[in-house]
Amino acid sequence: MIIRPHTPKDAVTLLQLFHDTVHNVNIQDYTQEQINAWAPESFDLNRWQERTKGYFIFVAEDDSGIVGFAELETNGHIDCFYVHHQKQGLGIGHKLIEAVEEKAKTLNLNEIYAEVSITARPFFEKKGFKIQEEQEVSIRGQKLKNYKMNRFLI
Repeated sequence: MIIRPHTPKDAVTLLQLFHDTVHNVNIQDYTQEQINAWAPESFDLNRWQERTKGYFIFVAEDDSGIVGFAELETNGHIDCFYVHHQKQGLGIGHKLIEAVEEKAKTLNLNEIYAEVSITARPFFEKKGFKIQEEQEVSIRGQKLKNYKMNRFLI
C-alpha cells in the first residue's frame, strides 16, 4: 500500500468511497435518515472539488485501487478521513494519520483537530486525540452527534 497526494482524476472515486463508507460503516451509530443526509445518493462533484481547493489530500492505494483518503487544511483541520468499508482494521488509517501529521509538522502546526463521528471516535482516541467538546451538528435537516477532538504535535 502507498500513500500519495491526490490528483483531480481521483475525485469521483473519493466521493464514492466517502458515500459507501458512511452508508456501510457509520450506519452502526446513526439512523438511516442521518446517514442519507450526511452522504446523499446524489452529490455535486463540482461542489466537492471546490470545497477541497487548498487542502492537502492524501490517498491510500493498494493493488485493488483507492482504499482511503484524508484531507488536511492549512490550519490543521482534518476535514474528511475515510477508509474503505472492506479495508478497515488493516493499518490504512494509521498510515493516513501519519501522512497528515508529517504534513502538519512541515506547516509548523502545533495541533491537528477534527470533528469526529461516534464511529471514528475510538480510532482517533487510539491515535492520541482528546475530546474537546461533544456537539450536535445539523446536516440537511438532520441532527448528528460528533466530537470536536484535537491532538498536539510534539
